[in-house]
Amino acid sequence: MNRSPFFLNACGMVNALGGDKQTILTNLSSGSVAGVMPWDIKIHDKTVYVGQVQTALPEVPDQFKQFDCRNNQLMLSALKQIQVEVDELKSTYPSDRIAVVLGTSTSGILEGENALQAKVKSGEFPASFDYRQQEIGTAAIFLREYLGLKGLAFTVSTACSSSAKVFASASRLINSNLCDAAIIGGVDSLCRLTVNGFSSLESVSAGRCNPVSVNRDGINIGEAAALFILTRKQSNIELLGVGESSDAHHMSAPHPEGRGAKAAMRAALAKAGLEASDISYINMHGTATRLNDAMESLAIEAIFGSDTPVSSTKPMVGHTLGAAGATEVGFCWLILNQSESSIGLPPHIWDGIRDETIPAINLVEQGAKLKISSGTALLSNSFAFGGNNASVIIARC
Repeated sequence: MNRSPFFLNACGMVNALGGDKQTILTNLSSGSVAGVMPWDIKIHDKTVYVGQVQTALPEVPDQFKQFDCRNNQLMLSALKQIQVEVDELKSTYPSDRIAVVLGTSTSGILEGENALQAKVKSGEFPASFDYRQQEIGTAAIFLREYLGLKGLAFTVSTACSSSAKVFASASRLINSNLCDAAIIGGVDSLCRLTVNGFSSLESVSAGRCNPVSVNRDGINIGEAAALFILTRKQSNIELLGVGESSDAHHMSAPHPEGRGAKAAMRAALAKAGLEASDISYINMHGTATRLNDAMESLAIEAIFGSDTPVSSTKPMVGHTLGAAGATEVGFCWLILNQSESSIGLPPHIWDGIRDETIPAINLVEQGAKLKISSGTALLSNSFAFGGNNASVIIARC
């Protein structure tokens, strides 16, 4: 991505903190964990905590029933918050010059699970089940068809960095003159397959996740959707840089010294034309697994030192997997887009017991505020299985 400016003109979000931006921001700043709750589905006869959306979701219209799944309902909920801006986008650019680039990892797998259970009981799949409901790639196709667009549409699925990487992918499309604007973001919904999978890796917490603590014992899975409009039209929030790396250290474990994490953050800073001291807050990947938190703390301390405010927001929404990158960039967008000159940062929710074997980075305390002015820049990290990493920097204009 070159230094020709890109802007995030609008943002719509839904997650365990709420179904609209103001509710999410209020709960984010106060450190609410009310949305991370015991799941009504037990895993190996054990109760697990998940970040669950409680907001009523819109129905998928009848003409798109082949795409009907909770994943796409979450996405429609985020879309309705930016519908005015999307309509303006459609009136500004030809329909074949607007791309759709989304990240996901679960798509409509829940519907596939339910359909398979019904088949086991009755011998037949339900009449309402369509295989496309659970295909990973259909999130972007559905959104393009729903909006009546004719441009490029594809889904990125690189596990936990999926919807962080869409910021780079869409920027490259515009730079390559393959489109003039893009609707980007991520969406993932809860399903048994994912929670069981992480449980089999012994990565699921016995309670609420506890990032960076010496007592951390794993993640809480969550669900969410976040959508943005990316164009060159100036607005309050600029996309300054996206750094990507792939250290390929291990299928599921990060490089212990944070090699890929450091490379992604340094690349983002270089593309943004910033120094480490220019970053006012870092949203950690912060999964609360032993290996991830250790390597990320090392990587952050190596580049930013121990003064830059840092927090993991996953105790408030869970790890939303393919939606995590866009959701956490969305949190940064909400912070920067306020009219107030000072706003509360997301507090780091944990038990306060440090792991003395990792660097003591500056974890945000409850009530800490950030002064917002032109040029204030925030960074969000997303680090996925296989060492597939992305760091995104956005700033107030």
